[in-house]
Amino acid sequence: MKNTRLTQLNTHRDAWVEINLDSIAHNVSEFRKNIPADKKILGIVKADAYGHGASMVAPIMLASGIDMLGVASIDEGLDLRKDKINCDILVVGAVPVWSFEIAAENDISLSIFSDKHLEACKQAYERTGIKPKVHIKLDTGMNRIGLEPDYAVEYIKKVQNSDFVDFKGIFTHLANAETVDETKKQFDCWNSIINSINTEGLLLHILNTAGSMTYDVKSNMVRMGIAIYGLYPDLADNLKFKPDLKQVMGLKGRITNIHIMHKGSGISYGYSYVADKDIKVATIPVGYADGVPRALSNKIYAELNGQKIKQIGNITMDQMMFDITGVDANEGDIITLLDDKDLSIDNWANIIGTINYELTCRLKVRLPRVYVR
Repeated sequence: MKNTRLTQLNTHRDAWVEINLDSIAHNVSEFRKNIPADKKILGIVKADAYGHGASMVAPIMLASGIDMLGVASIDEGLDLRKDKINCDILVVGAVPVWSFEIAAENDISLSIFSDKHLEACKQAYERTGIKPKVHIKLDTGMNRIGLEPDYAVEYIKKVQNSDFVDFKGIFTHLANAETVDETKKQFDCWNSIINSINTEGLLLHILNTAGSMTYDVKSNMVRMGIAIYGLYPDLADNLKFKPDLKQVMGLKGRITNIHIMHKGSGISYGYSYVADKDIKVATIPVGYADGVPRALSNKIYAELNGQKIKQIGNITMDQMMFDITGVDANEGDIITLLDDKDLSIDNWANIIGTINYELTCRLKVRLPRVYVR
């Protein structure tokens, strides 16, 4: 194994997720060199950095060119603060009004988009003497959360005139960055609002990873999400750039058993695989409770001692099996399910018709993390 910054293999599991911190630094650098120097980058570390471990990867991101971090909840921001991450942090999702006070006390910026939020800011300031830092979230077409466009200019001016908030920025989120016509509608809405107000000193951010690779629009900060972790979003055809990314996450397990399975025998629950000849089978302690979708059963490959091997039988809660016929292997040898070469998590996503984001977030339930350089 490479030099490790942190190893957790003493957790008594023969399976682990391997996070390459050098690849984090590489991906941020690749993205940064394609973004205008005067634009800031907000790195998204919500959902424990998409399953990569937010507190561990955040320092590498910040040292590599990320300016601030984005999380989904106050609790995620507080976890970073507990781990001495002292940069600007923005909660990009909605938060309950009763948490505004603790956000202010911990220097965590909030997304606001209603009069109720503004009143909560006032109450938090009156109780703490600290002006909550806020970014206004606009709903330009995502129809999830955010300020309605018809009320946006009036609301923004109201916030600008409030002496109990520290107004930091305005943002929105693209719903269809891969679709030019739909994205243009959001840009038109965004520009109409931004051009109607005084934006001096404000951070303006609308472009996510896919949008940053595809479009130009009035803003001074972009949000880097999935690209940090070496994976590409769905993209339009007219890319401005496509960075050379390296998948950060690997998945490995040690062989716990090897045996011969005879011709005509079935394997695992339901016998979804029946051997047409005698084969050698290896078992590793990784299953769907670890985040590997059961729908991948009999459809994925892995690597063992430099050779490609096929997963066979239904993936069970805690274990899965591979046909290792013809491979010189012993119990304790490592089977690699995911790496930054041929074993991409995108392959898994394509097989079951989902997105890479979902799968990286799944692989965090009980697998220890090993951080390598």
